[in-house]
Amino acid sequence: MAHTKILIIGGVAGGATAAARARRLDETAEITVLEKGPYVSFANCGLPYFISRDIQRRSHLLLQTPEGFFGRYRVQVRVNTEALEIRRDTKSVLVRTPKGEEVLPYDKLILAQGGSPVIPSIPGVDREHVFTLWTIPHMDRIHTFIEEKKPATAVIGGGGFIGLEMAEALKARGIAVTVVELLPRVMATMDEEFGAMIGAGLEAHGVHIRTNTGIAAINERDVVLGDGTVVSADMVLLSVGVRPNLSLARSAGLAVGASGGLTVDDTLRTSDADIFAAGDMVEVVHRVHGKMVRIPLAGPANRQGRIAATNALGGRMTYRGALGTSVVKLFSATAASTGLTEKAARDAGLDVGVAYVFKDNHVTYYPGGTPLALKIVYELSTGRLLGGQAYGESGAEKRIDVLATALQGKMTLDDLSELDLAYAPPYNSANDPVNVASFIGINHMTGYSPLKTPAEVVRDLQAAGGLILDVRTMGEQSRAPLADALHIPADEIRDRLDEIPREKPLYLLSKDGFLGHTTLQVLKAAGWASVYNIAGGYAAARWTDGWRFSS
Repeated sequence: MAHTKILIIGGVAGGATAAARARRLDETAEITVLEKGPYVSFANCGLPYFISRDIQRRSHLLLQTPEGFFGRYRVQVRVNTEALEIRRDTKSVLVRTPKGEEVLPYDKLILAQGGSPVIPSIPGVDREHVFTLWTIPHMDRIHTFIEEKKPATAVIGGGGFIGLEMAEALKARGIAVTVVELLPRVMATMDEEFGAMIGAGLEAHGVHIRTNTGIAAINERDVVLGDGTVVSADMVLLSVGVRPNLSLARSAGLAVGASGGLTVDDTLRTSDADIFAAGDMVEVVHRVHGKMVRIPLAGPANRQGRIAATNALGGRMTYRGALGTSVVKLFSATAASTGLTEKAARDAGLDVGVAYVFKDNHVTYYPGGTPLALKIVYELSTGRLLGGQAYGESGAEKRIDVLATALQGKMTLDDLSELDLAYAPPYNSANDPVNVASFIGINHMTGYSPLKTPAEVVRDLQAAGGLILDVRTMGEQSRAPLADALHIPADEIRDRLDEIPREKPLYLLSKDGFLGHTTLQVLKAAGWASVYNIAGGYAAARWTDGWRFSS
């Protein structure tokens, strides 16, 4: 009886998982993994932490070796082997090996080639002190350069995950770091106020941030930015994006989707019935809005590899899509998100509501609490949760994991408000920030406490006028006064109603939205009709374009 030949192209994340899964399902299958590079099944998400020296031993990043794969799974792993051509008519793949070219047959083929860093076409990009970080050899080259050349300054092109993780890593090595981001904010996968918070947090740790400009040229000891500024750079790291590796699939005539990823169905089968694919190279369904997207993250890649291998061996597992849940450590803080941002939800044409919570990660009377910023995005017509973002020194990832689970279960604000989450003073408040955010959203949806986001207030004031009523305490207002606002502390509102105009819309600004909510109820009871609480108050508005607080 012939044994099924499973050929897997790509030996990291999805490919390695597919190989292990295939062996568990079929002890007799002939499983071969082809890896273009010299390493298989390495922890690419851990590379920055070796540079920072948080991970001391390089071997800890090598999750498996070809010998280990064979010993445990009887999987043939061929490193330094590049797939050159998929011959669908003969079900074979032409490969280039250190010993020359050969042709390998398959019954089922799994593509897991991932992506590659985008290298911009700028003068000096090929200099020896210019790096990307994607593989073990990339990491080794950076580490060796730092050890031997002792660079004092570094410029990082790109303010996404890898760029910001490497900013922390290089600072840990005693290098002065400047991050250059073409967009107005770093961490563009999150909404603008979170990008601004993250940028401020990085600057507080000594990282220089330059936005709205890019790297125009790289010289021996500096870089020239698009605005003409010259920045010292003994080394340069480029992290401006990742492109899926699709040349092999395209040349084989496999369908590619509008998002730029390889087209697969819910079994991860490509347009060829005998070819499956997983990981960064495929497009998948976004579980919130149902559109096809690319989500190049390790978690989805590993789960996809498991499913692709199952179905390649005749099983029937389906992949229902991803949420894009992500988390990143940035010095002492954590930034995390799941589902749709406010911008992405609005771009998708959804009717969007937003709620913010700014509070300590646990009760204020227990020592050691740290500020946590949480934002949820929901659908106004149904209360359905659409996404969430969090930033703080403790508890951000916990809340985002709760929201990711809620998104998976298609939960609404009413569901979130009833979540029975763990509470004790060292860990939480009796009402978790997730609960509180849902209360705020429900209050808005029912009309009990109407909200306007800081960005909406800016647009409304420009379009139709109105007045900002600043209800912060005297101390809060004096530390960051706002021009052209009427300041009456919340505790004095009842005694000073005659100072507040009735003929124009009122927008209530408090420290974090809470006193705006309570003041709104006082004004509604006193007959004010057009009054809105500014979502998140000063804590959100300070990071929003169009707001100018003095210091």
